[in-house]
Amino acid sequence: MFNPRKLRHRITIERKVNSQNASTGGVRESWAAFAENVPAAIEPLSVREFIQSQAMQSAVTARITIRYRAGLTPDMRIKHNEKIYNPQGWLADPDSGMKYLTAPCTEGLNPG
Repeated sequence: MFNPRKLRHRITIERKVNSQNASTGGVRESWAAFAENVPAAIEPLSVREFIQSQAMQSAVTARITIRYRAGLTPDMRIKHNEKIYNPQGWLADPDSGMKYLTAPCTEGLNPG
C-alpha cells in the first residue's frame, strides 16, 4: 500500500510539442508543460534493483510515483529541479488502478 505522505517532491510533467517554422516550413520539436507542481515520490533504485535492470538491457535509475492522472504517455518527460527523467511507462496501482501511478525512469535529456 502506498503512503501519500511520501509525495514530498514537486515535479513538472512535459509533453513534446511540434511547431512549424513560418519562414522555413520546417518542424521544430520542443517541450511544454502538461502538468506542473505535481506531488511525487522520487526513489533512486537500490544497487540490487539497478543490477537487475541492467540485466534487462535497461538503464532504469529511479522510480517516480504520483497520484493517478489520466492522459500520461511514455513519450513524456519529468523534470525535477535540474534533472530530466524519461518514464519507461506508467504502471497503475494493483488494487483499483485509479489511486496512483508508478513510472520506472531513465535519467538524462530527451531530444527536443
